[in-house]
Amino acid sequence: MAEHTSSSITIEAAPADVMAVIADFARYPDWTGEVKQAEVLATDGQGRAEQVRLVMDAGAIKDDQVLGYTWTGDYEVSWTLVKSQMLRQLDGSYLLKSAGAGATVVTYQLTVDVKIPMLGMIKRKAEKVIIDRALAGLKKRVESGDPGEK
Repeated sequence: MAEHTSSSITIEAAPADVMAVIADFARYPDWTGEVKQAEVLATDGQGRAEQVRLVMDAGAIKDDQVLGYTWTGDYEVSWTLVKSQMLRQLDGSYLLKSAGAGATVVTYQLTVDVKIPMLGMIKRKAEKVIIDRALAGLKKRVESGDPGEK
């Protein structure tokens, strides 16, 4: 079983505002360092993304991938790899919990497996860098007061 990497951050905004930014895939290139292009390919009955194509450039890993998304309630979203050129596995999730007084604790969990051989230690470090950058970008985007479309 693959190991996963997880990290959390507190964002000074309500969970719904944080999730609005997470769910706005079209604006990912504005605040994530690795996502260069995002396109929603399919949505569910509530208009939430079910499949998203992402063009990524994460330094050593450049990829054109499709992810499948599952929304659990209003404060959790997970994804799994549908198609990729470079990756064998990409499973992740955002879990949001109210921290009271208009704050939200966001936990990001990620498991990545690349098709090319890579030491587990290097892979975990890459996962940690991806998570930390994503959480920092999310925090900056949400706290800027520009949550994007709702």
